[in-house]
Amino acid sequence: MIGKIQRLNLREVWKHEGNFTTWLEENIDILNEVADLNLTAAEREKAAGAFSVDLVAEDDDGNLVVVENQMEKSDHDHLGKVITYLTAIDAKAAIWIVADPRPEHVTAITWLNESRLAAFYLLKLESIQIGESPAAPLLTLIVGPSEEGHEVGDTKKKLAERHVLRRKFWTTLLGRAKTKTKLHAGLSPTDYSWIGTGAGKGGLAYNYVITQHESKVELYIDRGKDSEEESKAIFDTLAKHSQEIEKVFGVPLSWERLEGKRACRIAKHITLGGYRDDETKWPEIQDAMIDAMVRLENALRPFVAKLKAGG
Repeated sequence: MIGKIQRLNLREVWKHEGNFTTWLEENIDILNEVADLNLTAAEREKAAGAFSVDLVAEDDDGNLVVVENQMEKSDHDHLGKVITYLTAIDAKAAIWIVADPRPEHVTAITWLNESRLAAFYLLKLESIQIGESPAAPLLTLIVGPSEEGHEVGDTKKKLAERHVLRRKFWTTLLGRAKTKTKLHAGLSPTDYSWIGTGAGKGGLAYNYVITQHESKVELYIDRGKDSEEESKAIFDTLAKHSQEIEKVFGVPLSWERLEGKRACRIAKHITLGGYRDDETKWPEIQDAMIDAMVRLENALRPFVAKLKAGG
């Protein structure tokens, strides 16, 4: 005969959270099994400044681990306590045990783990019974630290750093460019790898482009999703005058029809460096980009002006 699991009201098993904390202190091995830890020396109601932590234990390396119990739906107040206690006693990990984890708190704990600042565990607590058996706890790990989470956190950090550096690069480039040309004077810096302004015809833009270690300036031609033929026709029209355009520009340009793609570009690639290079090199890189942009716009202007209105 197979029994049926019944879920019990937690308050019928442990009237107060303190009762559960006492039970957990005496049965820390159950928590260890669920969270894949080896906690010892558990101690109840340890002081953390003006507050008191439900349970504090030690891991294999002697680092402190805080345990906060909440026999109800997770809330912001207890999340704040978890973080406060962890920092107050300089713990390396925090375990939050709740009866009902809210999705937003699952997300919050996941985010905290991605930061690598400490290890955070969120566990769900239930009490079950099979037939007339004694009540038994059921702990389920909802979220905990993982290598995958750390990798996600590292990627997010790199992306954030990339955005900060690019915005800083564009801020200084636009400031320097204003002294040489009004072409991009009305723009604000962005986080993107490119920044551009219209060339006076629909779908044409003069762009500055920056990567980690290279840069370029370009006339980018993109008439839209359903207008690939128009974009190619514009490129071909300008390409017929490539010798005249390059004579004014001063050196050969990169004529990129980009077969199989809807856009085309006429570009000057600059190999002095990019936004990841030493910031002391930025002025040299930016001056080269600005000079190339001024010459590119000057060389293309009369031919762009002759294109049909709107393209």
